[in-house]
Amino acid sequence: MVTASSSPSSSNPNNNRGGSEFTSLKERITFEKEIKKSKFIAIAGPVSDERSAFTFLSEVRDPRATHNCWAYKVGDQYRSNDDGEPSGTAGKPIHSAIVSSGIDRVMVVIIRYFGGIKLGTGGLVRAYGGVAAECLRNAPTCLVKSKVRMGLEVSFDLLGVLYHQLQSFQVEDIKQDYDTGKDNVTMVTFKVDFDRVQSLEEAIKVSCSRDIVFYKH
Repeated sequence: MVTASSSPSSSNPNNNRGGSEFTSLKERITFEKEIKKSKFIAIAGPVSDERSAFTFLSEVRDPRATHNCWAYKVGDQYRSNDDGEPSGTAGKPIHSAIVSSGIDRVMVVIIRYFGGIKLGTGGLVRAYGGVAAECLRNAPTCLVKSKVRMGLEVSFDLLGVLYHQLQSFQVEDIKQDYDTGKDNVTMVTFKVDFDRVQSLEEAIKVSCSRDIVFYKH
């Protein structure tokens, strides 16, 4: 069974897709545990969207295994899959473990090799949720800052000054558009860390000594 939905907003910034920062995984991690002769292998990794989640799934799933159950969370978007286990006993507990961990932009795939002993619905919930939680508990994490896309119109004679400031604030993805409809004026767009937006604006205004209108989106 596949479950897909959007979770309600939360005061936890890790659950806010438009939030200022979030905690994610540094790298892929694997955790293995045997429960009543069934082998459970959890593989967790960072993902940025649904497309990268399914790419991750295709890379780690084992078609020889009894089940490849999974869940991912990207901001307030999530999906989960029981992959043949009784409904709600695998994907949902994995997703709950992700939410409880506070980690975002992450996918957990749990590969199960059946050992001959049935666990029952309660046992499956505990097994999948517990293995996912243990995997994430031991995972190396990092704090990721959200980027804000900004833009401004600037005259050609100030480009050198502007670029000096942009480099100082370590902005990314700088683009120029000369088709502004104004003589000797170009539009410059870029991405900057959310917590540097205000100080960058002030630095540009001071160094350029002119009124400049900033666009954010």
